[in-house]
Amino acid sequence: MKTVRSVRTMVAFAATIVLSTAMAVAVANSASAASTLGAAAAESGRYFGAATNSFMLNRQPHATVLNREFNSIVAENEMKWYHTEPNQNQFNFTAGDQLIAHARARGMTVRGHTLVWHSQQPQWARNMSGTALRNAMINHINRVAGHWRGQIHSWDVVNEAFADGGSGARRDSNLQRTGNDWIEVAFRTARAADPNAKLCYNDYNTDGINAKSTAIYNMVRDFKSRGVPIDCVGLQSHLGTSLDPTYQQNIQRFADLGVDVQITELDILQGSNQANMYGQVTRACLAVARCTGITVWGVLDPDSWRTGANPLLFDGNGNKKPAYDAVLNALNAGGNPTPPTSAPPATTAPPATTAPPATTAPPATTPPPPGGGCSATVSMNSWNGGFVATVRVTAGPASINGWRVRLTVPSGASVTNAWNADRSGNTGAVDFTNVSYNGQVGAGQSTEFGFQASGNGSIPTPGCTAS
Repeated sequence: MKTVRSVRTMVAFAATIVLSTAMAVAVANSASAASTLGAAAAESGRYFGAATNSFMLNRQPHATVLNREFNSIVAENEMKWYHTEPNQNQFNFTAGDQLIAHARARGMTVRGHTLVWHSQQPQWARNMSGTALRNAMINHINRVAGHWRGQIHSWDVVNEAFADGGSGARRDSNLQRTGNDWIEVAFRTARAADPNAKLCYNDYNTDGINAKSTAIYNMVRDFKSRGVPIDCVGLQSHLGTSLDPTYQQNIQRFADLGVDVQITELDILQGSNQANMYGQVTRACLAVARCTGITVWGVLDPDSWRTGANPLLFDGNGNKKPAYDAVLNALNAGGNPTPPTSAPPATTAPPATTAPPATTAPPATTPPPPGGGCSATVSMNSWNGGFVATVRVTAGPASINGWRVRLTVPSGASVTNAWNADRSGNTGAVDFTNVSYNGQVGAGQSTEFGFQASGNGSIPTPGCTAS
């Protein structure tokens, strides 16, 4: 009996040790879980950042949330061409310097956005063409990247240079008309100006494997084969109500080319699926070793360019939304989720006729009208004396073969140029119609055009007519 009791005692004692050890591990894991987005991302060597502007660094509750939660920032507007070189060879680095000083004082990294873009160019550059514009671009990259040499984690060297739709073609712009090698020239110039910064190509509607992302994939593959310096690809990920099933595979195929992938401008339409989608995006990035960071495009919902869509992780009072918890839990969990079995292999590119998926939705305040047709929403980036407007055209339940958008330009303002649309008029009620490559829009899908104008004011919700 003594022997039996001893065995029982030893078994019970051993079980107690196992249970105590398991509890201790659980407590330790719970205690070690990071409590902020930046700290949680840093556990896997990544960053989790947000877009901001220098004038918002002391605005509450924006500043409190920014400083507490993120380990990376990006200038929403203040490093763009129109802001850094408003007049040719007259540079303004004040706002960018403030952002960098703020970041460095708090141990944050800084993404540079953006050296070259067809939009938000200063008027003097828009009036240029050919060799003069090419030389101005090179000078701009040298001066801007050179000024912040060694202080930028990664630059969006070129932004949004490919057209929407299924063609996979380059976007028609004044930069493209300087010669098809302008993107390569921009990257080579940026490398010389700031050798240690990661050099990225950045674009939207590239979240899954589609014609546009495949055209970018082919460009990156060509650049890598010829030694053109490119280090990363940015997926903007302005998302609607569902995530493309090939999202992770798309990240992986770029990584397989030997470049990093960064989620650069993440925001997701508020709705019942918002938190789940934020978690999906985060887990997809964590599943690919070369997905090195995520940036949300703003801090609080009212900061967002998607007016009324409430697409961010914090509400206007700085309160954490369910989407925040989904992201933090995913970052703390880590792991390598199994990719969806329905998706094609990462190395398989679709044919050029594949239409892009409906990953981009309009703000919630302007849903597509019932019974077909189209709707339009407008967002603006303004400065004293001018603005750039981006208009998103979204098809209703049925596909459309053409569209016309009429909007009212503010009194005293005048449209100076437009892209991805033909326009009629400059002041008052101005009509914009599709061009050859963006008239066909699938049901629930979107395309965008933009214009620059002189003057100030706001634009009411535009009307859209489908054909």
